[in-house]
Amino acid sequence: MEPETITVRNAPDRRRYELLDRTAVIGKAHYLAHDGGNGPERIFNHTTVSEDYSGQGLASRLVQQALDDTLAAEIAVVPVCPYIKAWLRKHPNYQQRTAAVRPEHLAAVENAQQ
Repeated sequence: MEPETITVRNAPDRRRYELLDRTAVIGKAHYLAHDGGNGPERIFNHTTVSEDYSGQGLASRLVQQALDDTLAAEIAVVPVCPYIKAWLRKHPNYQQRTAAVRPEHLAAVENAQQ
């Protein structure tokens, strides 16, 4: 794996950001669109990276690009995913730009999984 072959793209039709090695999807950050009452929100609920690519900082790269893209679009980030919650603790400059997880967010994730 060469660093320049790794890219991140938004795949809104699949409600996820995808981490790619050339054309192969090697990681995903799943999200749900949500109307938070004060504007649009994106609930990030699950992040994965293929085991073959673990330990290379690629999940962090995926999450950072997904959050940067979301915030640039003026969409609030709702961190339901445990990995993203942990990532945010290490990147406090992002924490102030996230929305607190509320019961309605958890219900939206639950409904999407059914």
